[in-house]
Amino acid sequence: MKKRTLVPILLFSVLAAAAVLLTVIALSIVRYASVDETRKADCVIVLGAGTWEGEVSPVFEERLRHAVKLYREGTVPKIILTGGLDPRNTITDAEAARRWTEKEGIPGEDVLIEDKSRYTHENFIYAKEIMEREGFQSALVVSDPLHMKRAMLCASDFGVSARSSPTKTSMYRSAGAKFRFLMRETGCYVVYGVWRVFGAGKQR
Repeated sequence: MKKRTLVPILLFSVLAAAAVLLTVIALSIVRYASVDETRKADCVIVLGAGTWEGEVSPVFEERLRHAVKLYREGTVPKIILTGGLDPRNTITDAEAARRWTEKEGIPGEDVLIEDKSRYTHENFIYAKEIMEREGFQSALVVSDPLHMKRAMLCASDFGVSARSSPTKTSMYRSAGAKFRFLMRETGCYVVYGVWRVFGAGKQR
């Protein structure tokens, strides 16, 4: 077979394999989205989702509503709010979330903030520091359903004993919005997978 004929065949094979891999990952993310392990725990970790001019974003608010519901039902006695400072904002995601919970009447002593993280894996690095300081042994993790597979992988990677408690409601409601979120999350999962193999090991 001529070399000029072999090159496009190899290229097509690589692209086809990549497409299959991405499809498998996307399907695994969708399947994991329905996993709900909610049960009593020492705390709930709410993963940040951005703020708008000092106010929590609609996506973040849905996560906070779910966490507050768990708190009021007695499933968890403490809430850990996560999220650092976006250069476009004046306060951290965690602080905006703290103000939101305060308006909801949640006692300040039951709300702990992690305000240094920028990425999902950092949420767990710094939340673990809080858990160790407070003597917490277990946590529920709250985020959007399609984010949970990567979130729980991060929790495991950084030694946080956690269970999945995805939001029951989400701002990603239309098929188009869910598809875009899934595509973005699939890409993030791949990037994190590469990082944990080639980068994370160097930091441990």
